[in-house]
Amino acid sequence: MTNPLVEARAALEAAGRLPDAELDIAAVALQLARVDAPAADWRAAERHLSDIARAAVEMAAADPEADAGDVGRRRAALAELLHGTLGYAGDTESYEDLSNANLLKVIERRRGLPVALGILWLHAAEAAGWEAHGVDFPGHFLVALSGRGQVVVDVFGGGAPLEARDLRALLKRFAGDSAELGRDSMAAMGKRAVLLRLQNNIKVRRLREGDLAGAVACTEDMLRLAPEAAPLWREAGLMHQRLGHVTAAIMSLERFLQLSPDGPQAGRVRGLLEELRHRLN
Repeated sequence: MTNPLVEARAALEAAGRLPDAELDIAAVALQLARVDAPAADWRAAERHLSDIARAAVEMAAADPEADAGDVGRRRAALAELLHGTLGYAGDTESYEDLSNANLLKVIERRRGLPVALGILWLHAAEAAGWEAHGVDFPGHFLVALSGRGQVVVDVFGGGAPLEARDLRALLKRFAGDSAELGRDSMAAMGKRAVLLRLQNNIKVRRLREGDLAGAVACTEDMLRLAPEAAPLWREAGLMHQRLGHVTAAIMSLERFLQLSPDGPQAGRVRGLLEELRHRLN
């Protein structure tokens, strides 16, 4: 019988070799979820994702104006499907619960973090043939739908559309009163970046709880999906060092330097590597 952890991590490594455009964002998120919930019925969740895709196709066919590019109607249709018919909502009562970043648990509970709900929006939009992308908004993941124009959506808030004044207020809430909207706060995200943001929520929560071993395991799963992400190799190396995993720390930091030999952290990493190598001698 196949070990579910081995199977899920092999799927992540396969996804890590794909170009961003070819990633099935919800399917990959499901494999990430399997790592933390290997006993869960992931096949049932997979069927649910297929049901969402099928409903999105039917929805697009039934609304010619939306399918022709009316972003307002696209937003309303997706909101009705995901938040109305299926009952998904942001978890305002237990926001820090790790289940909110695990797609298996999100599907089971119909509650999640903004980025987890956003993955369902991106999955449904892609099935419908409608252009959509994640927005790397500080502290609060958003989704943008494109067509004739663009609408930014608060997926945590039931799919509400956000005007410029709403975005400014939201930014100040998360980044401080001096923050102003700009290109960085509204940057479009690729699928891989969205998935890494999902997992970063798990990594950060584990670090807060003092679960360093869990945090480094999460980081290594992120690296299976994004093997060229130099900063993650550095993070993994530093966590392995703190855990006393000298060989693993050396391997991770060496990979960081291969990817970023002249970056701002390169000198410090070389010094740390020298110290770690001395420990093995």
